[in-house]
Amino acid sequence: MTVDIDYTRRNKKPRLLSDAERVKLDEFIDAIHYSSRYNDDQYEYRHVQLPKQMLKAIPKDYFDGGRGTLKLLWEDEWRGLGITQSLGWEHYEVHEPEPHILLFKRPMNFQAGQ
Repeated sequence: MTVDIDYTRRNKKPRLLSDAERVKLDEFIDAIHYSSRYNDDQYEYRHVQLPKQMLKAIPKDYFDGGRGTLKLLWEDEWRGLGITQSLGWEHYEVHEPEPHILLFKRPMNFQAGQ
């Protein structure tokens, strides 16, 4: 199964949070839920569930107005929201029925520095 990323669904470049925006999100960080990892032949996957109330505190330009979900986030953006994962993960999709669930993938046997 190949999961291509539609890069047009991202900001053209990472849009970093201001200090004030980051402070608004701090209260939600401990409630972020990380799934176990699962995989196919090519990729390792996991999903990250943000608290639903957190979506209201995320800046509007992180959202895709046409879909009503978050855009696909650059690593600097999702780390800025408080999501913590090891290296190599890429945000490739939002689970549209539940827009607070972000889907991530990375190549199987990923090793930093490759």
